[in-house]
Amino acid sequence: MKDDLQQYLEQRLVDPKFQAAWDEGRLEYMVARQLIQLRREQGLTQSQLARRLHTQQSEISRIEAGDQNISLGKLEKLVAALGARVSIVIEPAATHRP
Repeated sequence: MKDDLQQYLEQRLVDPKFQAAWDEGRLEYMVARQLIQLRREQGLTQSQLARRLHTQQSEISRIEAGDQNISLGKLEKLVAALGARVSIVIEPAATHRP
């Protein structure tokens, strides 16, 4: 069963302008969703996570909202504070193979 967000995206992605904007921010969105899920699974508030990282709750909020680009190093520290690890896989696109 599709959630409301999935249904909304399917409807909006037919618009080429929306598709382009979505493609540009897709990775940040996916990372933010995973961070939120990890934090919530541990029963942590943004403030509690911020204290673990010696930062402000507002920074965690911006990261989770996708409003702040973070370096891979900062992402690694954030994920470690959540008891997880970062794994990045880069694969050739199906249409871009030599």
